[in-house]
Amino acid sequence: MPPAKKKNKTKPSGRAGTTKKSATRRRESAGLWFERLVKLQARLRAPNGCPWDIEQTHLTLRTYLIEEAYEVLEALESGDDSKFAEELGDLLLQVVFHAQIATEQRRFNAADVVREIHQKMVRRHPHVFGEKGAKDAKEVLKNWEQIKSEERRAKGAGQGSNSLDELKKESASLLDGIPHTLPAVMQGFQLTRRASRIGFDWDHVDGVIEKLQEELAELRNAQAAQSPRQVEEELGDVLFAAVNLARFLKVDPEIALKRSNAKFVSRFREMERVARASGRALAEVPRTEMEALWDQAKRAEKDGAKNPRAKGAASNP
Repeated sequence: MPPAKKKNKTKPSGRAGTTKKSATRRRESAGLWFERLVKLQARLRAPNGCPWDIEQTHLTLRTYLIEEAYEVLEALESGDDSKFAEELGDLLLQVVFHAQIATEQRRFNAADVVREIHQKMVRRHPHVFGEKGAKDAKEVLKNWEQIKSEERRAKGAGQGSNSLDELKKESASLLDGIPHTLPAVMQGFQLTRRASRIGFDWDHVDGVIEKLQEELAELRNAQAAQSPRQVEEELGDVLFAAVNLARFLKVDPEIALKRSNAKFVSRFREMERVARASGRALAEVPRTEMEALWDQAKRAEKDGAKNPRAKGAASNP
């Protein structure tokens, strides 16, 4: 069935809302409920099941997979455990849905998906399940990348050894496996993070900031030269350096940018509201006054953050 529309309704979370029934549910096996979910999705796809579910393919479900992942992030930040669990369930449904389609095509099934990730996690944690040690998280990540490289080589060896296969193995890279379909910010983040795990990284954040400033200077030079192609290239370098700075500071640039986007939307809507209150559309407001409205929106946002109760009381007379 298609994903349900989200309701703007806050649900109780935390231990205070725990009931005897919910406590019983928590004691039940996750495997039991997973099997039920797999069977439910198979029923929806079966003859006389749900017409919408039956029509879906891997390609038609792509949008929902991305949307559900972002909704999980939003729920995580909300602090609402009930909403967080619900959105994780929606994301899990997408995994089960894709597995069911593959099952019908006799390619793989849900059990294969779970087994593959279970075995992979055991392989990539020899410091837990094997004899190899790791003194800190940095060494864990370095070992992780080495194990991944070994896995890729093993897969290549298992696929035969003609000249093309040998060429692929010789050109294997640490960066293999990072999807080209990722949004550019996320791809840049993955590229720099992967390289940093083997020590190709700055020693201090000052070096990353200097690199960003260097790229900005080159962008200004390109702009002065009036070369659109060079401006595009240098702007790309600026963005890449900014993504690298975010990674060095242990900040996910995609999430940081989304928060800034949300902040811009909130302030811009406030500008529109104030303009309407004065009997004008924002487009009719002179530029200098727009700047004043923007500063006013920023101050209102900060005041609201400092005193959320007062803000709520003001909006609910």
